[in-house]
Amino acid sequence: MIKKPLHNFHIPVMGLAYTIDSPIRVAQYGISSVVSIIDDEIVEKMKNFYSKKFNLHYGSISTKTDDYRAKRITAYLDMVDDIVNEKFKAFKQEIAKNKTALKSFVEMLPNTSELKNGLQNLLNQKENFTASIKHFIEKNLAPGSIDVNIMTKVDKDNFKKKEQLPVIFNDAHASLRGFANSKLSSSLVLSAGMNPRLYSYIEEFDDFFPDENGSLKKKIILKVSDFRSAMIQGNFLAKKGLWVSEYRIESGLNCGGHAFATEGLLLGPIMEEFKQKKGELIQSAHALMVGALEQKGKWSVSDPLEMKITVQGGVGTSEEHDFLLKNYKVDSVGWGSPFLLVPEATSVDHATRELLVRSKEKDFYLSNISPLGVPFNTVKGTSNEIFRQNNNHKNRYGSSCPKKLLALSKEFSPEGICTASKKYQDIKLGNLESEKEYLNPEQFEKRKKAITEKACLCVGLVNAAYMEQNLEIKGEKQGVVICPGPNLAFFDKEVSLSQMVKHIYGNTNILPENNRPNMFINELKMYVDHLKKEIINFSDTITNSQYKKWNTFKENLFKGVSYYEDLFVDSGFFKQELNTINSQLQKYKMMLSEIEIPIVEK
Repeated sequence: MIKKPLHNFHIPVMGLAYTIDSPIRVAQYGISSVVSIIDDEIVEKMKNFYSKKFNLHYGSISTKTDDYRAKRITAYLDMVDDIVNEKFKAFKQEIAKNKTALKSFVEMLPNTSELKNGLQNLLNQKENFTASIKHFIEKNLAPGSIDVNIMTKVDKDNFKKKEQLPVIFNDAHASLRGFANSKLSSSLVLSAGMNPRLYSYIEEFDDFFPDENGSLKKKIILKVSDFRSAMIQGNFLAKKGLWVSEYRIESGLNCGGHAFATEGLLLGPIMEEFKQKKGELIQSAHALMVGALEQKGKWSVSDPLEMKITVQGGVGTSEEHDFLLKNYKVDSVGWGSPFLLVPEATSVDHATRELLVRSKEKDFYLSNISPLGVPFNTVKGTSNEIFRQNNNHKNRYGSSCPKKLLALSKEFSPEGICTASKKYQDIKLGNLESEKEYLNPEQFEKRKKAITEKACLCVGLVNAAYMEQNLEIKGEKQGVVICPGPNLAFFDKEVSLSQMVKHIYGNTNILPENNRPNMFINELKMYVDHLKKEIINFSDTITNSQYKKWNTFKENLFKGVSYYEDLFVDSGFFKQELNTINSQLQKYKMMLSEIEIPIVEK
């Protein structure tokens, strides 16, 4: 029997290592979380650390081992599953015999949960308490899902003795194989857009297809930014007999890590389209999937499989959480960045967590530090930023690039070079120096900054996990890169897991009285600022295509404002904020009106 999830929130993937061991920390409470599996080195080190801590027998896997990358990932995920199951077993035993522990657990459950009501009734039972609670727990409780994430674009070609290896040894392909070969029954979250080769590789693994009972051992979750993208990607997979079990919609700008801005489409209108057209998404994929399964001679399904719609990015209050659940009928809401302030849930070193606690709204910004060339949310004052600034003052630029996960530029080598590496930046700076006489000082410094501001994310995004567990960090000092969403600016203290969960469900409040804007308004502000900044910084020739792009962006924002003007009046939510929300909508509407789209240059 499939048990219902205990919670209606999840912890999304954060960086390469901030949620690397989150299932070990929180799954026993029924909380689902997502592990990044793109970096096999941090995976191997954490496997060795936890294997020793829990006296398990998972041996080290050397880089000299055949297919070591996939094997490391499989071993780590198998070990996490073992630990989670043991911790869940111990947790069930504890709450079955300890009423105080049971009461604390009940307080962490959603107020609308039937499970919560059932457990509260048992707490009041005086006779046969232990037997009754044991039976109820076995029947209803399940650990949180151990889901994994692959950023589809991080799929570097790999070489051995200068010879390119087959595609299945590309980084993302090997990561996928590592998950597919694990004993987990959970979900693969694919993010950062469509990778047809990688998607096609999923066909090679039976666990992603329905069994004779119509069940999927391994499920696919697509992180998408709009309905059109969901339909295209879902149908692509369905034609291969693969079902997308969940579409995870994320705000384009009001999120952590890489920010993929939409064409001015705001989260509210996007969610409305999913709400209205979910049936269309299901029927389209089901028809294609059935045909593909029959053609492949695999088990088929007469009825569509379950398809969830979830959302994440910028949520910060229980009212916003409830609004997303009730108004858009979503199955779960992702709470990411706030959990960086919960030591029980995420892997963050003390100094970085303290930085996040004291940072204000002005300190969180959309940077250009990612080697992928995609805007990247971060915060001022990280140790990585300080190290890079100190090195730059000594005219030392770039990283030694020990991992090469983002060595994707083929500009100077068929094997790929990372734009944050010393090798790449030395070449680019040399080329820039030869052009110096043709540039004014301002142009020169602007181009130099564009080259040298890239940071080594492969190292910076895992160092916090090493530091928290006092694990050795080899190589040059690079400090910590952290990637919180701008919403974290409104949280100002470290909290316990229990406090955070109670905050999500409206049973306590951990936010200070700092006039935090509504999540939808905050996103609108970011998009208006983004459009203004893009127009100001644009230095190329303005073409018809560029003019049309900006106009579409602006029109979509106007449509979004109109949607919100009607939505908030009728929703029954945010009553205390309604006047403020309406005045802010008018403010950004006026700002939009004042943005002039430059004319096409002839």
